[in-house]
Amino acid sequence: MTPDQMVAEAASGNVVLLLLAALIIISIFLGVRIVPQSEKHVVERFGRLHAVLGPGINFIVPFLDRVRHKISILERQLPNASQDAITADNVLVQVETSVFYRILEPEKTVYRIRDVDGAIATTVAGIVRAEIGKMELDEVQSNRSALIAAIKASVEDAVENWGIEVTRAEILDVNLDQATREAMLQQLNAERARRAHVTEAEGKRRAVELQADAELYAAQKAAEARRVQADAEAYATGVVAQAIQDNGLEAAQYQVALKQVEALTKVGEGTGKQTIILPANAIDAFTDAFKMLKGVK
Repeated sequence: MTPDQMVAEAASGNVVLLLLAALIIISIFLGVRIVPQSEKHVVERFGRLHAVLGPGINFIVPFLDRVRHKISILERQLPNASQDAITADNVLVQVETSVFYRILEPEKTVYRIRDVDGAIATTVAGIVRAEIGKMELDEVQSNRSALIAAIKASVEDAVENWGIEVTRAEILDVNLDQATREAMLQQLNAERARRAHVTEAEGKRRAVELQADAELYAAQKAAEARRVQADAEAYATGVVAQAIQDNGLEAAQYQVALKQVEALTKVGEGTGKQTIILPANAIDAFTDAFKMLKGVK
């Protein structure tokens, strides 16, 4: 073998080694897949679904398997949408909604639906119209949480076959046309006026009740005062009766005579000249009183 042949053979051997090394590097590059935490990768083999790669390091068969779809599993928000709906009492409302979702099974989402956002938006619009059509306007305004829960449950059932989870559904606003707003404003003003009249009437009634309670309280206190006075008079009468019983009739006559003297003395008191009219038995009263006083001494 000539030197030229030996050089050519060595060069060809080096080329083969280089090609083999390149093939190994390419195989490793194609066979090892690192999937981020926020994604899932759909792998196809010969055009058919083969596997779904989760976050981390994954291995596939080079040249046979191919990552066809890279799906984000982060929660997504649909653009705010507005749709018209008619309530059970025939009121036209415009409802603004917002929906949040995330993809749980990428293989279903990829192969069963083309435009995920558009499909979910259309589904939400139909469900919102259907649910609001079951409720009257007052219920829509007051039971918004129940309406949101019903919409979310219905949307979840509708998108279950697409591998999607609806995490939250919100009703941002419920708008009314101008005529309905004016009618509701008039109704609100009438209700406020009615409540004001009711409050005023209740205030007057309460004032009457308080006045009646005050008069009743005053009457009770007057009755109690009369009862106390009657008890005092009865007690005094009992004391006098007991004194008569204990000391005889003379003691009673003495007290009566003493009272007569005191009364006449008060009548005689005063300034200036005045005429004092005495009863016919006034002198007798003084006489009796002095006799009794002398007798007591």
